[in-house]
Amino acid sequence: MGHAEDHALGGLHFVRREWLPTSPAEPTTATDRGPGDSTEAPSWGRFTARRVGVSGAGCGCYTSRMLDPEAPALVLAPMEGVTDAAMRAALGESGAFTYAVAEFLRVANSVPGPGVVRRHVPELFTGGRTATGLPVQVQLLGGDPGRVADAAAVAHAAGAAAIDLNFGCPAKTVNRHDGGAALLRSPPRIRAVVAAVRAALPRAVSVSAKVRLGWDTPDAIDAVAAMAAEGGAAWLTIHGRTRAAGYAPPALWGPIGRVRERLGLPVVANGDIWTVADLRRCRDATGCRHFMVCRGALADPRLPRLAAAELGLAPTVPADEAARPADWAAALGRLVWWAGRFPGGTPEGVVRRLKQWLALAARHGGFAGFEAVKRAKTVADLLSGVGAASQHAPELDLRSIGDTSGASAGGECGKP
Repeated sequence: MGHAEDHALGGLHFVRREWLPTSPAEPTTATDRGPGDSTEAPSWGRFTARRVGVSGAGCGCYTSRMLDPEAPALVLAPMEGVTDAAMRAALGESGAFTYAVAEFLRVANSVPGPGVVRRHVPELFTGGRTATGLPVQVQLLGGDPGRVADAAAVAHAAGAAAIDLNFGCPAKTVNRHDGGAALLRSPPRIRAVVAAVRAALPRAVSVSAKVRLGWDTPDAIDAVAAMAAEGGAAWLTIHGRTRAAGYAPPALWGPIGRVRERLGLPVVANGDIWTVADLRRCRDATGCRHFMVCRGALADPRLPRLAAAELGLAPTVPADEAARPADWAAALGRLVWWAGRFPGGTPEGVVRRLKQWLALAARHGGFAGFEAVKRAKTVADLLSGVGAASQHAPELDLRSIGDTSGASAGGECGKP
């Protein structure tokens, strides 16, 4: 089964780059669950995105060609503990992103089973897309080629249409256990992992790799990228910093452009894209047409739509609309709504998630009112603190938030 491009954006629906009027989503039947998954599917399965049918083949999931080498792309990056399924659904409503990469699934001493994979990436219950229509790519992290390859095969059987391999996470706990950026110290190991995963999957299933410029020197990117390409990566996402640099500015875009010119593979440029002006500078410096963002999109909810328009993926945003301040009330309200569609959350956990988002935005200049909300105890109090109560709170069903466990806290990995 295949799917057409189908996203919501500002009262419009995006279907294969044709913009059509739309109405709010209507409850439908979840038709994309895998065999044996009907009793495990999350509650949001009944809110699948409106679709138009196109021909397709394979495992019953979204086409594996997530990245078209000939077309621009805007990719939502993973950020551990932040861009979970609820956040991906909320950000996916903009229709601006080409696809999203899920938070990494760690492959250490054992291979996760299909149930673990689906719980980690619940979009696999609905054809590899969020309920708002955004395709989601599964990302694996690990240093053992055999186990990572086995995990990729399990993920594909669970519904994953494409696999991304994380060689960029700089978190010390991850690196100490032979994962993420630790493999940058030995580029042939990157080749071995990519090759093993490539060999374990059907050719129609794309394998990509996310890397940094190197462990402690940006000159290492040439060897790192060459090894990933030799292993069979269909495209590379390159974060413009070394592991040693962490997230200290600036990101170095020049080496990304050098790799793109020499390697002959599509390259997704990543790092320090906070504004449309940054996107233009990154494009000029790298020559790339594919870009990945996360922190910038969280710091300014307007950025995805503005960036998509700059890349020709969405209609031009009128100047007066582009100049308006971000509508934080609406953005937070949508995350609250989507958090209520997934099991395992609590009202207290949702408050923590909202504060986490606003704290990040405050650090990067996108939200000036954090002092007014940081002590809020309830969702209603927090929304009131950002001026949302009178306008948005009545349409939120806070009772839909579960009562089993809290939301996860933000981690240190995946801060593009």
